[in-house]
Amino acid sequence: MTEDDPTDAISDIEARIEALAEIAERCRKYILASKIAIGAGAALLLIAILGLFEAGQTAALGSIALVLGGIVSLGSNVSTLRQTDDAIHAAEALRAQLIGGIELRVVEDAPMKLV
Repeated sequence: MTEDDPTDAISDIEARIEALAEIAERCRKYILASKIAIGAGAALLLIAILGLFEAGQTAALGSIALVLGGIVSLGSNVSTLRQTDDAIHAAEALRAQLIGGIELRVVEDAPMKLV
């Protein structure tokens, strides 16, 4: 291996891409949980407003808090996911550039000997 060999840099970039992919997956899970919280909060608020199941003011306030918390969490994780996706695309472009810069050697098959 020479100093100009980019294999170590490519390995580092691939490790970074894997770490970023894990972060992106975690963001997707939080986004789903946030959407569920918003939906549950909205449903609970509707139940409280309609007076079903004897839901009182505490349930209404809790549902509002659930909706607002879900919205904040959703916005934060969507933003983080976009930044992470941008970082993944940049790392993949750099990896492709490094791979494209490698001089490939042609390996020829040895002629087969008949026995």
